[in-house]
Amino acid sequence: MLDQPPEQQPKSKPHHAGHRERLRERARTAGIHHLPDYELLELFLFRSQPQGDVKPVAKALLTRFGSLTAVLAASVEDLMTVKAEDSRGRAKGVGAETALDIAALHEVSRRVAKEEANRRTVISSWTALLAYVRLSLQHEPREQFRVLYLDKKNQLILDEIQNRGTVDHAPVYPREVVRRALELSASAMIIVHNHPTTPVSITLDHAQYH
Repeated sequence: MLDQPPEQQPKSKPHHAGHRERLRERARTAGIHHLPDYELLELFLFRSQPQGDVKPVAKALLTRFGSLTAVLAASVEDLMTVKAEDSRGRAKGVGAETALDIAALHEVSRRVAKEEANRRTVISSWTALLAYVRLSLQHEPREQFRVLYLDKKNQLILDEIQNRGTVDHAPVYPREVVRRALELSASAMIIVHNHPTTPVSITLDHAQYH
């Protein structure tokens, strides 16, 4: 009599099976704005990494850079240094395509903020101006000297980088700043200079022309 082959045990599903759809459903029903930062980042990573558990990668990104804003502002090279392990001890990380996707999301956010600043009276909304400047500068690894040129209604004409420097030095030439203001028929300028140190600081100076 032939022996019967042993019954095969059903394979156990990984703990993250179905997690993507559950997270999407929670975002749809409860509202995406209620998700914590790591889950919001997970939703985005689903597109970049269509298979596997991306929660360890999302959490590793936030641990490495400290905040969601810092994750988006990180360079492609720095993003690709992030490593994590899934529940089975397998190595996970940020590849070139995922890093580029994150960089693209940051650029979209930066342009949206710039468009909003271009449409509003900048000086009358100091809080909004600071938010716009911080989004552009707070994670820059090198010093920048930027000039925001304003019209006679104090609306933003142009946000221009006059010079990029080293970690602690960014040369600037007043003659070039004034020449550019005349070219644009600017009535006023806001001069922005960042200090990429810890803690990060941003200096704002205001110059008025008549």
